[in-house]
Amino acid sequence: MTHNNSDTKRGLWLGLLGIVIFAVTLPMTRLAAGTSDAPQMSGVFIAMGRALVAAALSVLFLLATHAPRPRRKDVLPLAITAAGVVLGFPLFTSIAMRHVQAMHASVIVGVLPLATAAVGALLHRQRPSAGFWLCAAAGSALVVAFAMLRGGGGSGLAVQPADLLLLAAMLCAAVGYAYGARLAGHMHADHVICWALVLALPVTLPLALTSWPAAPIQASAWGAFAYLAVFSMWLGFFAWYRGLALGGTVRVSQVQLVQPFLSMLIAVPLLGERLDAVTVGFALAVIATVFIGKKMPVHAAALQKAA
Repeated sequence: MTHNNSDTKRGLWLGLLGIVIFAVTLPMTRLAAGTSDAPQMSGVFIAMGRALVAAALSVLFLLATHAPRPRRKDVLPLAITAAGVVLGFPLFTSIAMRHVQAMHASVIVGVLPLATAAVGALLHRQRPSAGFWLCAAAGSALVVAFAMLRGGGGSGLAVQPADLLLLAAMLCAAVGYAYGARLAGHMHADHVICWALVLALPVTLPLALTSWPAAPIQASAWGAFAYLAVFSMWLGFFAWYRGLALGGTVRVSQVQLVQPFLSMLIAVPLLGERLDAVTVGFALAVIATVFIGKKMPVHAAALQKAA
């Protein structure tokens, strides 16, 4: 699929709007999950419960817009999308967030643009230039290095066990983003996440009900859960998938590079976490790769001739 300049620009702005919404996800997940010393909701309930609420909203939206049923050939891509962004990413991050600060977890999101671009290039037969890949790799390497540096607590490089869950979450998100963007090329972008949520109901409904919190939960945790359900799991994807479809998965995915640092800024007032000069320095370096990467060419692959 080729994209003209107007579509690319609109896609980038919509993608940025989605990323701003998603940037609040990790701090809100931390608030909903609590800490090891003061636990709130379980990771399973946060992940499945938010998907259940979003699925209920999706059913109403699909009925109100008279959305057509997905074509048979779209069911498998929708299932893959659901596995990635409805089940995998929320579950892995919700479990991990009880054990790491949002400031630390947010930098792991930095590997997501490269992963999304790689999956998107494969699915959409796009050929990013070497310069584009160098920018994506540089930005991702910066945030991964930052995560390892801080994981060592100042005593050297280290990876926390929860980082493995977060990396698994990033892989799930990359696959879900790329397949969802592909579907948004011929489906209404806002219908993609809705059908994915509905398709996941046989999993999310029983798990949400069986993991319902038994102990009293703070009002702030319920407020965070509400944000995750309505914005992170639903409305954010309206903008994100539309942006990926308009501007191209490989290019629009680059705006994800600013997500970790938006999350950090949000974690300061929301959770009382500390933002220091080193974090700001890494943020500026990564954001620089975004602007450079946006100027690098991304070409559609040439169609192969039939034998």
